[in-house]
Amino acid sequence: MFRLIWFALILACAGSVRAATVAIVLSERTQSYMEAAEAVKESLRRVSTLQIDVVQLGGSAVIDDLTRSPPKLFIALGAAAFAGVLAKEVRVPVIAALIPKLSFERLLRDRGKSGSAPVSSVYLDQPVGRQLDLLRLALPEARRVGVLFGRESVLQKAAWLAQVQSRNLQLESDLLVGGESQFAGLKDLLSQVDVLLALADPQIFNSASVPHILLATYRARVPVLAFSQAYVKAGALLALYSTPAQAGTQAGAMARGFLAGDALPEPQDPIDFQVSVNTYVARSLGLDLDEAALKVRLRNMERRP
Repeated sequence: MFRLIWFALILACAGSVRAATVAIVLSERTQSYMEAAEAVKESLRRVSTLQIDVVQLGGSAVIDDLTRSPPKLFIALGAAAFAGVLAKEVRVPVIAALIPKLSFERLLRDRGKSGSAPVSSVYLDQPVGRQLDLLRLALPEARRVGVLFGRESVLQKAAWLAQVQSRNLQLESDLLVGGESQFAGLKDLLSQVDVLLALADPQIFNSASVPHILLATYRARVPVLAFSQAYVKAGALLALYSTPAQAGTQAGAMARGFLAGDALPEPQDPIDFQVSVNTYVARSLGLDLDEAALKVRLRNMERRP
């Protein structure tokens, strides 16, 4: 799909494009992307020699200034921005953020061998182990963990199974492949599990499917652990996620090290995170959950040797 995008880089403010040390590329001019961009800039402000430009996808004309006089580094916020930068075939390192691991890896496969510049990422999705540890803290009696996989995310099933089994839990899953009957097995899966964990797989969890999934889980009284605060507001019991500012700060730290002469680091799981709880759903399930306490306990678990 991203190959069909006519890519354009447009300055965030009026004026001509200047030679930038770092170009931050936004998928959209929304609050989330702007918060992440500001966090990147704040992280880089201690490097006084930097020239930072914030640009975004859009428009109808391609501006070639940044390819004629490229920056030392691109930071792409969101999958569309990352796809757009790759489409330009720039020979400049790229750090992506606010992008699911699946999307990042798919875009790299689509690029193939055409790109030679190194790329890295701060993944949007949380580590599997962290999600399962939160599950054990919030729902200690839950044993049967349900996961919906898509054509791409099913490749992660072995990793999920290993992590689940290491915590004496049981993985129940279903493969959704799209079409009118894609949720035919959802009711059966929900009858077999104590909790449903949502993956950051846009093929499964998207604006069209989420209302259906959350309504089904609510009726089945199966709590959902999601990867976005928006899903908590929509009816998930709780979510484990990193804020745009947290992702931007981490991407900025990666950029700072690279600009100081270090090699571009490997793609990273998010370091900092938040926990959100839907108190209405919790009460309906007879649960009393404190999101602040859950975050502290989860962070303490990760600090143990």
